[in-house]
Amino acid sequence: MADGTGAPIAPPAASGGTSPEDAYLEKRTLRRGSAGWLLLTGLGVAYVVSGDFSGWNFGLAEGGFGGLAIAAVLMGLMYTCMVFALAELAAVLPTAGGGYGFARRALGTWGGFLTGTAILIEYVLAPAAISIFIGDYVESLKLFGLESGWPVYLACFAIFIGIHLWGVGEALRFSFIVTGIAVTALLIFAVGAFTEFDASGLNDIAVDHSAFGSSSWLPFGVLGIWAAFPFGMWFFLGVEGVPLAAEETKDPARSLPKAMSISIGILLLLALVTFLAATGAHGSAAVQDAGNPLVAALEGDGKPTLLSRFVNYAGLAGLVASFFSLIYAGSRQLFALSRAGYLPRFLSLTSRRKAPYMGLLVPGAIGFALAAATGDGARMLNVAVFGATISYALMSLSHIVLRRREPELPRPYRTPGGIATSSVALVLACSALVATFLVDKEAAFIALGVYVVALAYFAFYSRHRLVASAPEEEFAALAAAEAELERD
Repeated sequence: MADGTGAPIAPPAASGGTSPEDAYLEKRTLRRGSAGWLLLTGLGVAYVVSGDFSGWNFGLAEGGFGGLAIAAVLMGLMYTCMVFALAELAAVLPTAGGGYGFARRALGTWGGFLTGTAILIEYVLAPAAISIFIGDYVESLKLFGLESGWPVYLACFAIFIGIHLWGVGEALRFSFIVTGIAVTALLIFAVGAFTEFDASGLNDIAVDHSAFGSSSWLPFGVLGIWAAFPFGMWFFLGVEGVPLAAEETKDPARSLPKAMSISIGILLLLALVTFLAATGAHGSAAVQDAGNPLVAALEGDGKPTLLSRFVNYAGLAGLVASFFSLIYAGSRQLFALSRAGYLPRFLSLTSRRKAPYMGLLVPGAIGFALAAATGDGARMLNVAVFGATISYALMSLSHIVLRRREPELPRPYRTPGGIATSSVALVLACSALVATFLVDKEAAFIALGVYVVALAYFAFYSRHRLVASAPEEEFAALAAAEAELERD
């Protein structure tokens, strides 16, 4: 914790022979060694895979085929550069804090809290949005005669949080299986869609001749490329959450970089195949407004086929995979921030099975309430994207700062290209952040409002009560002590 000046002090005393720090952390311990690189790779793909099934296509209405294609390439570059930078940071600081921990060491307590809060906005809002999409799929498929609404949303949160409470190993294995089904379905879809590929349909969206630089490939002009950034992100949104599993990983210094590198490679391939197959089958215009673009791409005449029905069911598997894994990521970020005192400490308590039960139940309750009250999945995803872009900028900046300030820091894995790589990620993240205002100003201001409330809580209360023995805080305190010794 910290006193009124912000200096670390010990947590409250505990009775018995156990030290206060040990007693505090003993109640906040995750299960070590539950995941190897293969399960982590599955986790990285699971975070994202629902974005291949829907969401990205709305970028066609912002930038056309050419605009979204360029936006997806630039966002793919941003995520690739960021993933390699985060792989280095995760190997240096393998704790559940992930982005918060990296920024805490590089940018101080304020930087850590700003980053952690942005990540929480992403990982609390995204599952709420996806639960609504799951409800829409259940209704469209006429499963058990259910309609999209709060009973379906409640079932999603109750069942999948229940699996997480069972244990992290079981949860990651479940996620791996469902993700495998979704990825297989994407590849089968691509094979079927490419049999009807026609390049002339890619640029069939009407051109807005008043837009600067407009053409058949850029029907909404050059600005359309920028406006499509948030939708290009949907092919990759969430992969940065792999480091949040660090404390539950076998040999994290080796497993995390390997899993993150393979994950982004798989996602880049899936993005390319899905984008070209879906737009080329019956044209960009056919899928630009579809809630289920892959099915729309296969049903050019509006008649269901055996393949389109299969892809429809598989889309539900993709949504479940992302919903399930994002709940995991949000609970770990909340756990780390709470354990270190940035948020109320009861949120980091763990069960006998070493699951952060309050970190699962509280965000789950918030997510369910938002889904049931609004039913606006698109708006919540836009809020999540806004939070994500802030965290990307701060995490990329953290890599640059630590490379410059602590060049001798032991690095089991080093980012290819070093600072140049993370600088590319930083510039593109800032561009994507501004682009969110072009797409949904209200969502951006909602996220800013949440930020203001969180910052007030930190400024006036929690920054004076930080837990010095939390791993991320100890790591930062060690760096400060070493710097002071060097000055002396």
